[in-house]
Amino acid sequence: MSKPDIIQQIEKIAPEMVAIRRQIHAYPELAYEEERTSDLVAECLQRWGYSVERGLGITGLVGQLRKGNGSKRLGIRADMDALPIQERTGLPYASTVPGKMHACGHDGHTSMLLCAARYLAESVDFNGTLNLIFQPAEENQGGALRMIEDGLFEKYPCDRIFALHNTPGLPVGQMAFSAGPAMAAFDTAVVTLTGKSAHGAMPHFGIDPMQCAASIILGLQTLVSREVDALKSAVITVGALNSGTVFNTIPETAVLKIGIRTLDPAVRESVGSRLQEFIQMQAKSYRLGCEIEYRQCYPVLVNDPEQIALARQVAVSLLGAENVHERNPMMGSEDFAYMMQHVPGAYLRLGNGLGDNGGCVAHTPNYQFNDEALPIGAAFWSSLALTVLSD
Repeated sequence: MSKPDIIQQIEKIAPEMVAIRRQIHAYPELAYEEERTSDLVAECLQRWGYSVERGLGITGLVGQLRKGNGSKRLGIRADMDALPIQERTGLPYASTVPGKMHACGHDGHTSMLLCAARYLAESVDFNGTLNLIFQPAEENQGGALRMIEDGLFEKYPCDRIFALHNTPGLPVGQMAFSAGPAMAAFDTAVVTLTGKSAHGAMPHFGIDPMQCAASIILGLQTLVSREVDALKSAVITVGALNSGTVFNTIPETAVLKIGIRTLDPAVRESVGSRLQEFIQMQAKSYRLGCEIEYRQCYPVLVNDPEQIALARQVAVSLLGAENVHERNPMMGSEDFAYMMQHVPGAYLRLGNGLGDNGGCVAHTPNYQFNDEALPIGAAFWSSLALTVLSD
């Protein structure tokens, strides 16, 4: 099967976009630090004829391009931030910043949207308004919400909005879609148990918070297995337990950091309520003081039926039906869900490759974005824009 013309056209400019991607990769910036990246994105967009507004969500920006006199308005979002991870890829363009790395491919997301931006500005006509949203702070910092609070959709109204994420393990040239809930809600609990310190040889003089912490860690999994419908999803992860510093002293406090992920709003409320009740009762049974800081973070990301169907249709036309797949929801979370609470939209998956060629799991020191995926993603965004913003 020959490549569609749009992919062939985009492949002509892809090498320059790959160079931009590698430049971003070499200088990773964490949440709300994305000044260098924003400068680069803004310079490119302005050179190609986009109007650019910066400072939405601190370091976020929007590039807008209008063609024709159509009233349709399309939004496409790419994230820009890196992670606090020490890179170990050994790549010639590896991170130059100690302890910071593009370990989730946001450099690729940014660059493929820039590639589409250039193609749509220089090579084709459409009829409507294209809003390209370059978002900071996706990694657990809620940059999407910050942009919304700064007036994103009042300034740049969109009739529909889309985003995608690269997917290690899915071959390059393929895409995956989830109808309905696609990404989980994410909540956190910081639990501080306070007892009484004592010498390890005389535990009866103390009140040990570690015993209670152990009971809580084990008991929380029973909460999922016995109180959540087996056909619905909930994941509780105790990601940190901090207590004590030496071998022979019972500590006074223990602090647990817990992540809770759910796909159903009712399950979210139920699990959150029962988790707090269970922890308080456990603490009381061990004669401990207990403070819980519970925070609802990202909402469930639910794909709009019309938008996911449209995106799937575009993917089939571009890549062929054999390269477009249905995918079960993922228990990871994504703050693009905030944008989709304001505008109907869809969140999509783009193949990043298998094995050593893009298959390494994200958020790890050896992760690599696969540059072969860049023109595929750019061609998809371009095709989607031309479909939506047609006469």
